[in-house]
Amino acid sequence: MKAIIIDDERLARKELNSLLQEHSEIEIVGEAAHADDALELIDQLQPDLIFLDIQMPEKTGFDLLAELDRAPLVVFTTAYDQYAIKAFEVNAFDYLLKPIEPDRLSRVIQKLLDKFRKDQQQESQVPTNKLSLSDQVFVKDGEKCWFVKLEKVRYFESDGNYIKVFFDTVRPMIHKSLNALDEKLDEKSFFRASRKHIINLSWVEKIEPWFNGGLMVELRGGDKVEVSRRQAAKFKEKMSL
Repeated sequence: MKAIIIDDERLARKELNSLLQEHSEIEIVGEAAHADDALELIDQLQPDLIFLDIQMPEKTGFDLLAELDRAPLVVFTTAYDQYAIKAFEVNAFDYLLKPIEPDRLSRVIQKLLDKFRKDQQQESQVPTNKLSLSDQVFVKDGEKCWFVKLEKVRYFESDGNYIKVFFDTVRPMIHKSLNALDEKLDEKSFFRASRKHIINLSWVEKIEPWFNGGLMVELRGGDKVEVSRRQAAKFKEKMSL
């Protein structure tokens, strides 16, 4: 697994790097001291995993994640219990409290390797620049934030310069255009139903004729989304045998 260490403290980066030398499965391909450098490294190196400090100058670890289109596996490293609790609230893979204990690190590494192998087996043939159902994204809305696998997102809804993301029982808003998001999503799994909506095809349960040649799609759980007349024929073709 390719990994990047992101921490504003040089000694903390050095200590973690030293501990990881005992785990040959983890290859440290880069280090960064703040969020902006980390963004460049992540874009350039495409790591499978990041060890991420939370409290950093200018931008926190959560701020960094909110700027990524696709979130790799994340293990938070922090000296503060309250951040560790928040890490679980956002569904982070795991966290390490500083100073890091070798035994605790070993357990986290084993969990990481098990998950990484499982995810590799489930990988579908999707262009690398597209987001598939197996990809994980980080959603930040104000002080609240979540790691979300796209397979859990039922649909996206445009609201001005923002997008509502519908998953579980929440609907946070992100600052992004629906057109920009549409270009990044795998068209085999997501469909642009109208100017306002993109739906996850795996959630479609029922399709009914609607006004003016459009369609009404009912998703698992009861959500209903209208497919515009312009998109109806394309949608029927995509959903038929």
